[in-house]
Amino acid sequence: MSEQENNLPDPEEAIVSEALEAEAFEGSEMPGDGGDYEVVVRLMKENDELKDRALRAAAEMENLRRRTARDVHDARAYAVSNFARDMLAVSDNLRRALDAIPVEAKEAGDAGFAALIEGVEMTERVMLSTLERHGVKKLAPEGEKFDPNFHQAMFEVPNPDVPANTVVQVVQPGYSIGERVLRPAMVGVAKGGPKAAAAETPAEPGPVNEMAEKDA
Repeated sequence: MSEQENNLPDPEEAIVSEALEAEAFEGSEMPGDGGDYEVVVRLMKENDELKDRALRAAAEMENLRRRTARDVHDARAYAVSNFARDMLAVSDNLRRALDAIPVEAKEAGDAGFAALIEGVEMTERVMLSTLERHGVKKLAPEGEKFDPNFHQAMFEVPNPDVPANTVVQVVQPGYSIGERVLRPAMVGVAKGGPKAAAAETPAEPGPVNEMAEKDA
C-alpha cells in the first residue's frame, strides 16, 4: 500500500465524524431563537444605553468647555471693574475741583495758579485715557434718545423743539466696560416735543447695569 493511500481518511471514521457534527449543530440554538436571542437583545439595549451616556457626557463636556471659556473671558474683560468704579470717584472730584474755580481766577493771569489748573486737567485726561485703554468708555449722551440701559433720568425739561425723551442735559457722565454699565449717565430729558420715531429693528437685550444689580 502506498503512502498516499495510508493518508486517506477511513470511511467509517468520516461517517462518524459527520454524524457527530450534525448532532452538535442540531443541539445548538440559532442566534434568533431562545436564550441567545434574549442575550442579543439585552446586549443591543446595553449598547444603546452606553451610546446615549457617551453622547450625554460629550454634550456636558462641551457645555462645560464653553462655560469655562466664557468665564475666563469675562474674568479678563471685567477684572478691573471694581478698581475702575473706584477711580470714577477720583475723576469726578478732579472735575468738580476744576468746575469750582471762578472764571475771574482763571483769567487773572497768575502763572502759578495757571500751572496748577493745567496740572489738574492733565491728571484728569491721563486718568480717563488710562481707563479707556482698559475698556472703560465714557457715556456723555447729550442729544441722544434716552436709554434706560445707559441713562438715569434726574428731571424733565419742557422743550417742544426736540423729540420727547431726548437727553438735553448731562448732570454726570456715565461709564461702561464691555457690555456692563459701571455707572449710568445722570441726565435731564426733554418733554412736550414730538414723539421720537419708533425703531424699525427689534430691540436687543440691554447691557448689564452693575449699579442697579448692586442696589437690588
